[in-house]
Amino acid sequence: MIPPAVTPDLQQNIVNTIYLLFAHNYIAFAYFIGVLIGVFLAFFRPSKYSTLILLGFAILLFSYEYDKHIIDPLRVQTINSFITATPHYKVERIINLFISEVLPILLYVTGWVFLFIAMISRGLIIKKKK
Repeated sequence: MIPPAVTPDLQQNIVNTIYLLFAHNYIAFAYFIGVLIGVFLAFFRPSKYSTLILLGFAILLFSYEYDKHIIDPLRVQTINSFITATPHYKVERIINLFISEVLPILLYVTGWVFLFIAMISRGLIIKKKK
């Protein structure tokens, strides 16, 4: 049986869904392309440079997803496991600070540091060859 033709409003909704998916996740797509490039380089031309590229983009992708999806559930779960019966406001504040502020910045900076080290190491190798 031949499926019915896609109506114009459904076509518009499909295009709109694809656009919104891209608009919502374009940074993750860019980091994922970087991960694929890193995997390709590590597979076909293994080197310190390719490993650093792969690690840098993987950490950046994880950092992005951590910011969007992991922070709140992890924070709530950690607070609930540490603080059961008696409130411990100082512990809760430390958990909130580490999970919501320190760890996202640390992940983001670490990813870019790996990429920066990769670029510097590649530049030094190219300079040494000349």
